[in-house]
Amino acid sequence: MEENKTLEFRGGMALSLVPVAIYVFFCIVLFIGFKAFNMEALAVGGFIGLLIGGLFCKSYSAYWDSAIKGISSITSVSVIIILLLVGMFSQLIKICGISSGFVWLANSIGLKGGLFVAFTFLATCIVSTATGSSIGTMFIAFPIFYPAGMILGAGPMWMAGCIVSGGIFGDNLAPVSDTTIASASTQLFKDGHPADIGGVVVSRLRYSLAAGIPAFLLFAILGGMGGTYQGGAIEAASNPRTLFMLIPVVLMLFVSTKTRNIFAGILVGLSVGTVVGLLAGLFTFADVFANDPANNVAVGYLIDGINGILPTVALVISVFGIMGVLTDAGMLDSVANAILDSKMAKTASGAEIACMIGISATTILFGGVTSASILTFGPILNKIGSAKNIHPYRRANLLTGTANSLPAIIPFLSVFVFIGSALTGLSPVSVAGGTLYAFTLFLVFLIASFTGWGRMMEE
Repeated sequence: MEENKTLEFRGGMALSLVPVAIYVFFCIVLFIGFKAFNMEALAVGGFIGLLIGGLFCKSYSAYWDSAIKGISSITSVSVIIILLLVGMFSQLIKICGISSGFVWLANSIGLKGGLFVAFTFLATCIVSTATGSSIGTMFIAFPIFYPAGMILGAGPMWMAGCIVSGGIFGDNLAPVSDTTIASASTQLFKDGHPADIGGVVVSRLRYSLAAGIPAFLLFAILGGMGGTYQGGAIEAASNPRTLFMLIPVVLMLFVSTKTRNIFAGILVGLSVGTVVGLLAGLFTFADVFANDPANNVAVGYLIDGINGILPTVALVISVFGIMGVLTDAGMLDSVANAILDSKMAKTASGAEIACMIGISATTILFGGVTSASILTFGPILNKIGSAKNIHPYRRANLLTGTANSLPAIIPFLSVFVFIGSALTGLSPVSVAGGTLYAFTLFLVFLIASFTGWGRMMEE
């Protein structure tokens, strides 16, 4: 809408996309050139893009006013605060090594071949839902599950794919996931309030299960292809006591969805998790919060949780700054209006499919960094979905579900595939091909958009 346009660029509104182009360039350099991934570098790309992009604006000061307005928006502040709190709970689950408990369980039952691949998918789904981190789950799960799978006759491609799939499952569903937080925060009710995370998660479960159950069965059937059973027990370290940490995870999920308040869920999860971990002997009081006199610093999982999430927070801040610029330049409205005015968007189904295309393109451009792509396309989807009276829950589900499906595993352009390839030595094509959940999730939302299954309307 022209009345919302306050920034003018030398050469036209298209030059407001310069920060986005520079960020995409950083993604390409990191993933393809350096074969490295860290959120700090991506945040640097966002801030460098902001600094350079302002040179094309007619008013550099007005440009930064818009960037700051985006960063200081209620949506941005809400996302940042939730991420900082989530970081502490996520770190609590990580230090307990819950994956080793699942390896012990699989070894005790005697699973092998495709059954072990399916079990690993289920276990990593639980871990990623507990931690809310797909990347963190992969770094935790690959060193433990992948070597065990090679001993028990799992196919390398399917073993790598099931771990990446499990990471994506939790990234899509967990109330403490940055993508869940971002998608809910960007979809507003007509009264201006963002969609509550608990309500989004409850409504999202149907899609996650509709995609997860077929993926589980396919992993069980196909998982042994290409593998050789070596016999014997798994030598990987295992600790059944870590499974006690499922108690705070379940309570956190229950409270978050029951009260529709993520803060209450995190409080319960942190409190119960700390008590359970101490009683089970998984860590000591010093691992919670203590002083390191040798280095004059405070240590513990609470500190590490905040430190670990700060790079993601920095990336979120840079992306919201870019969003502020695109909003005041009129670019977001221009894209949303173009979709709304298209023939495809005449119906709710057509609008959802058009948005799936837009989300997919944005996620691919952003190298599979789904949190950034969701924050970028979220405001566009919010305007389109609101115009069609599509419920914010449905819009948030469509946003995260599409971003976490096929667009997130494009070989050579995906952080998920890159990490799986780096940790296993497999080709990116093999890792992507084995990530069955991404295929089933995309198919579920495509069918849901065509048929209207699960669609809720906002009165």
